Amino acid sequence: MPKQKITKEMVVNAAFELARDGGMENVMVKNIANKLSCSVQPVYTYCNNMAGLQKEVVEKANDFVQKYISTNIDKRNLFQSTGQAYIKLAKEEPGIFKIFILKQRENIASLNDLYQSEASPQTAEYIAEGLGISIEQAKQLHINMLIYTIGIGTILSVTTPGVPAGEILSQQETAYNAFLKQVLDSKEDNNNE
Repeated sequence: MPKQKITKEMVVNAAFELARDGGMENVMVKNIANKLSCSVQPVYTYCNNMAGLQKEVVEKANDFVQKYISTNIDKRNLFQSTGQAYIKLAKEEPGIFKIFILKQRENIASLNDLYQSEASPQTAEYIAEGLGISIEQAKQLHINMLIYTIGIGTILSVTTPGVPAGEILSQQETAYNAFLKQVLDSKEDNNNE
């Protein structure tokens, strides 16, 4: 049987699958070689250092998340269904969720910096228009939901056998209603001044 030629794409894909199944700590040259049924030499050919390979795995995870979210949202209820899609991702793909959430983020010195790096500028406008609130209030609601969804999604991705998704989604809905009430109450307070 002829020897299989190992490509860089095969190495990255194998590393991604290892991370997907068991976290980034499984992305080791020996494990990649075992997954590809080859010696470690072809793997070393394509990964001069593990940091570079892990960066490619994170990029592949980011692409996976974007595709996953876009296929699991309801365009008629974009804001809430996006949060629900992240919860579904945490439940179905905990390894990918952890890679996506726990990746290093540079130049973040405030929650506003985090919001700017993670959210599309159009999101706050969409939320504001849909709920009849200001863009600043929409940003506050959105950041509260981002923080909450990341937190509850992380809990879901690291628990076994796992909290039922229905319980998590119900809790997420309760948080949304509380955050929305807070924003609406602050709108009323501002109107009364």
